[in-house]
Amino acid sequence: MRAVTCTDGKLEVVDLPSPTPGRGQLLINVLRCGICGSDLHARHHCDELADITAETGYKGIFRSHQPTVLGHEFCGEVVAAGPEAGKSLPPGTRVVSFPLLRSAGAVHTTGLSASAPGGYAEQMLVEESLTLAVPNGLSTELATLTEPMAVGLHAVRRSEIKKNQVAIVIGCGPVGLAVICMLKASGVRTVIASDLSAGRRALATACGADVVVDPKLESPFADGHGHLHGAPEVLDLAVGAMEKLRRIPLVPWWRIYRAAEAVGAATPKRPVVFECVGVPGMIDQLISSAPIYSRVIVVGVCMEPDRLRPAMAINKEIELRFVLGYTPLEFRDSLHLLAEGKVNAAPIVTGTVGLGGVDGAFTALADPETHAKILIDPAR
Repeated sequence: MRAVTCTDGKLEVVDLPSPTPGRGQLLINVLRCGICGSDLHARHHCDELADITAETGYKGIFRSHQPTVLGHEFCGEVVAAGPEAGKSLPPGTRVVSFPLLRSAGAVHTTGLSASAPGGYAEQMLVEESLTLAVPNGLSTELATLTEPMAVGLHAVRRSEIKKNQVAIVIGCGPVGLAVICMLKASGVRTVIASDLSAGRRALATACGADVVVDPKLESPFADGHGHLHGAPEVLDLAVGAMEKLRRIPLVPWWRIYRAAEAVGAATPKRPVVFECVGVPGMIDQLISSAPIYSRVIVVGVCMEPDRLRPAMAINKEIELRFVLGYTPLEFRDSLHLLAEGKVNAAPIVTGTVGLGGVDGAFTALADPETHAKILIDPAR
């Protein structure tokens, strides 16, 4: 079979043996595979990523010298099954799959491990237990977006955002666009999106953002929405509130305060900020510029060492949450949100190439005005 391997940063179309499904596994023909931002990072930074994940106990991320087939966002058609597999998903079924694979005596991350070749190929292996049939006649192109949409859904769920809170998405690449899609699917009423690229701002609007901001011209935090932006506002609010409470006769002020806390009336409004850029300095910039009490969800993957000022975060009581991946349930839910038309992800797909066009697609994706998500069609 034909596949694209990554070795020492070089992408090359090669001929490889067709894989043989093991116990509980399916062999699929790859119909489409998305090029992910993590693939772009892994091409040149896989060794750093491998070092980081090794510290967490997982040593399966490929090293730069290992020929590896990338690709973990895919939709395919079942061709064959290994032992104890294939009953629920017979040949001919279009499927998507959670990108993990049992191989070489362990579970590996599909498309990021030399032991689990990914979707930049005509065929690949998946675990039947992690594989879902594409429902409702959903197009192959949109089904391929299940994985990146699951990343967005996981970020939104981990943020614990309420429908009446303001969401501010910094960076409108594929990850930021997925977050916007899932925020709107979750019923969040106000989504503000910020990006330097006019093309990506247009995509953010197409994906449902309510307000789109060019950060060169205005701050995404400028609209107010009742948020507190400086220490003087906090201090004035504290003194003013206590003055009002002390004027209430007969009832001790602390009882009223406690009752207000119980119903959330004593808590100042705060936005939920999604950092979807992943470059050094961005987290510290958000800590400095976001309203006081903001919750910042770090979704963008920065592969370089970074610095921030804890004292600034402390003085503004900024909450940081770092998120990774998604759960099997979030993966399933993302697929069905797409299939039921509750997520408008179509604008994210901006191009399709064959295996021979993958190298050029990596170059094209470096220009935010040109592309957001490029899909690979191995039969093209």
